[in-house]
Amino acid sequence: MRLYGYCRSSASFRVRIALNLKGLAYETVPIHLRRNDQARPEYLAIDPQGLVPALDNDGRILIQSPAIIEYLEETWPEPPLLPRSPEERARVRALAAIVACDIHPINNLRVLRYLSHALGRGAEEIAAWYNHWIGTGFQAIEMLLARDTATGIFCHGDQPGLADIALVPQVVNAERYRLDMAPYPTIARIFDSCMALAAFRAAHPDRQPDAEP
Repeated sequence: MRLYGYCRSSASFRVRIALNLKGLAYETVPIHLRRNDQARPEYLAIDPQGLVPALDNDGRILIQSPAIIEYLEETWPEPPLLPRSPEERARVRALAAIVACDIHPINNLRVLRYLSHALGRGAEEIAAWYNHWIGTGFQAIEMLLARDTATGIFCHGDQPGLADIALVPQVVNAERYRLDMAPYPTIARIFDSCMALAAFRAAHPDRQPDAEP
C-alpha cells in the first residue's frame, strides 16, 4: 500500500494511526501541501479534490480519511477499531465526527490560507479562529467523555479505536497552536494513554519522512 499524505495533515495522521494499529505495512508518498504538491496534475489524477490522504491499495485508490479507515476496518477487522454493539458504534462514530466533521473542516490549511490571503487576517486572528473552534469541539468531547462510564483508558473502553484515531491528531494541532488544555483533563489523559502506544507515536508528524521543524 502507498499512503499519499502530508506530515502535518491531521487526516493523514488518522490514517497512519489506523494502519499502524492494524499492523499493515505501507509506503509513504509525501504530498507537501504548503508547496502545493496537491495541485499538480499527477496528484489531481489520484484525487481530483487535491486533498490528502489518498491510499493506493494495489491500484485501488481510496480517498477521504473516514472512508479509508472504514475500508481498513472492514478489510482487516482485527484488531477492531469499532465496538460490537450498534449503540457503542454510534457513540464512537459521534465522538470521531465532532473532530472530523465539525472541528477539522473549518481549521484545515486551505481555510487558514483563505483567511490569510483572501481576507487579509493576521497570524493572531488566525490563531484565535483556530483555537476557538478546537475549544468549542473539545468542550463537547470533554463532557461526553467525562460523564460516560463507557470511557475507559481510551475514548471507549480500554482498547484504542476510531474515536482515539480522530482525537489524537486534533490534540497535536492544539499543542501547535498552544491551546490551553487544562479545561480538558479527560482528553489530555486519553491523549497520554494513546501516545504511550507505538502505533500512535510512529504516526506523529515529527516522525514522518517529510517532517518539518
